[in-house]
Amino acid sequence: MTTALFRRRSVWLPTPAGALLVLVVLVSAIVLWGRWIGGHLAESDPASGRAGAGAKLLVVEGWLSESELAAAVAAFRVGRYQRVVASGGPFEDWQEGRTFSSYAERAADYLRRHGLAETGVVAVPAPASAQDRSYLSAVVVRDWAEAAGLRVDAIDVFSSGAHGHRTRMVYRMAFGPSVEVGIVTARPSQYDPERWWKTSVGAKAVVGEVLSVAWTHCCFWPAGRGSFSERWAVPEPGR
Repeated sequence: MTTALFRRRSVWLPTPAGALLVLVVLVSAIVLWGRWIGGHLAESDPASGRAGAGAKLLVVEGWLSESELAAAVAAFRVGRYQRVVASGGPFEDWQEGRTFSSYAERAADYLRRHGLAETGVVAVPAPASAQDRSYLSAVVVRDWAEAAGLRVDAIDVFSSGAHGHRTRMVYRMAFGPSVEVGIVTARPSQYDPERWWKTSVGAKAVVGEVLSVAWTHCCFWPAGRGSFSERWAVPEPGR
């Protein structure tokens, strides 16, 4: 008795009309996704806060451009914020002959000079790192709030365009489930989030953020809270 090594099967293949229909559906889905993803990544969604009072703390990412920092000033004035924190890592040059050691200090200086001096803007610089910079900034802001004795149940982070979605993700990771993290985004000056594919700047920004968000979801595992590795993004020396 012999055992058959092959078996005959019928395979269904689309006709030319069916293949065209499948192609049209795929292209339409890609176009709709493309129109949606840019706006989705750049969507503003401020925190509700306790009893709907909103967040009292606004964190401004220090790497933003002057026009985007101006938008952060406007956002503060229409919100219910009581304090402003500027975040960011090391920086070298700035305009008007000013030199700062970090993006946080650069942004804090701009915010103070453009109407927020009386709010007590605080610069919270992050350490230098070749990776996980947004997450490190979030960790340093969290540690600053704890050291200052602030009871934070909600914060809003001010970012720009497509970067806002990932910024919110990493701040949620850093602060944990007990703190509501909202996001407020400035509209990018160099591209339209709803038509990002029409410019090279927009394509680089959105495609780059899509990849970064996917990587963060699948491959980024923060170190233990308060650990050396969490703050410095490298293993502790001697281990």
